[in-house]
Order: sequence, then structure tokens, then C-alpha cells
Amino acid sequence: MTLQTERSVEALDMEVEVAEYLAANPEFFERHEQLLLELRLPHVNGGSVSLLERQLATLRKECARHQQRLDELVEVGRKNDLLIDRLHQMTLSLIDTTDLDEVLDVLEDQLHAEFKADYVELWLFTPAELEDPSALDASEQKVITHFQTLSQQNRPLCGQLPQEQLDILFGTEAGDVSSAVLIPLKNKSIAGILAIGSSDDARFQHDMGTDFLSRLGELVSQRLEMVSEPGA
Repeated sequence: MTLQTERSVEALDMEVEVAEYLAANPEFFERHEQLLLELRLPHVNGGSVSLLERQLATLRKECARHQQRLDELVEVGRKNDLLIDRLHQMTLSLIDTTDLDEVLDVLEDQLHAEFKADYVELWLFTPAELEDPSALDASEQKVITHFQTLSQQNRPLCGQLPQEQLDILFGTEAGDVSSAVLIPLKNKSIAGILAIGSSDDARFQHDMGTDFLSRLGELVSQRLEMVSEPGA
């Protein structure tokens, strides 16, 4: 080890000791207040500033970060309030439905108007059809084959889907769908998928929260079960 290296190591050790001492003795500068004015620190724009000025600048940066985070949380809260209100309006509209056709009409109208969905597709099957899809047409069989895992996991899927899956779900409109949400529907008498597509590839991301989508799926599943029951 060279003499210069030894001095560098000693300086580093001393620096650590000073830092540990100051951390363990925060009252040090109370006993040596003049040092606060005499200490000079490098400034990012050149020159030097006092320790107090540097601390003030650091605190301002920290406040700016906290303010940005607070603004982000407020915006998230605002969006959540809008989603809750829209889900409430959809709930009221679905309550008034009396048959399957009315449920489908409300879903399509509400998702287009209130949730700005570009494309909406609803695929429904009976438990018997899921068990044995041989009597279904080719497109319905493909839906069951490709999305059995989604139904079994029973949680929404968001993001950019493979083109083959888009073709199966959205048909001739698949080429215009850049991102999508798939919401599994499940009750005693009906199972299926509510597919919502967007022409914006950033609209639905794979890491977005799905709590709201799960509630929407539960709401639609419950209403579908009610209108499909005899006498409903």
C-alpha cells in the first residue's frame, strides 16, 4: 500500500468517525453555533454556501418532493371518486333491467358513455357449455379454450394482448384494439368474459389496479344471474 493510499484510508476512517460523532451528538452545533456560519459547502452552480443555506435548499427540495407526492395522491383520489360515482350510476341503471337484452344494452351504453370504452364485447356460456363446448360454433369454442385460465383465476386481466386473442374476442374490430381489459364473469347459471378494448395502447396497463374492475365483474355477474333466473 502506498503512502498516498494509506492517507486516503486514514482520511476516510476519520470522516466516518466525524459523521458518527455528529449523528450521536446532535447538540454539538448548539455548543458551537459560530461553526454554522463559518462552514462553507460547495454549491451546485459553483462557489460555496453556508451550512444553513445548504440545509434550507435541501429542505426545499424535500418539500417539493412531498408536494409532488401529495398532488399525485390527490389526483388518484379524484379519479377513484369518479370511478365510484360511475359504478354507482351503472348499478342504478342495471337495477332497472328486467332481462338479458336490457342488461347488455345498459352495459354497452354505460361503458361507452361513462367509461370511454372504444370497444365492448360480452361472451356468455352456461356451465354445461363450459363442460362440453362441442355444440358451440368455432369462435365460441376458441374463447373457452383460450380463456379457461382467466375464468379459473377469476381476476381481471389488463394490458396489450396477443393478436390471436384480440381476433377471437373482438373479431373484425381487433385490429383497432391496442390495449384491453378482460373481466371474468361467474355465477351459478352463467360464466363468461366482459372484454373492453381501447385504441390507446397506454389506456390499460398490465400493472394497473384491478379492484374496481373486480367490483364491476361482481356487479355484472350478479345482475346476469338475477335476470336469467325463472321469473326474474
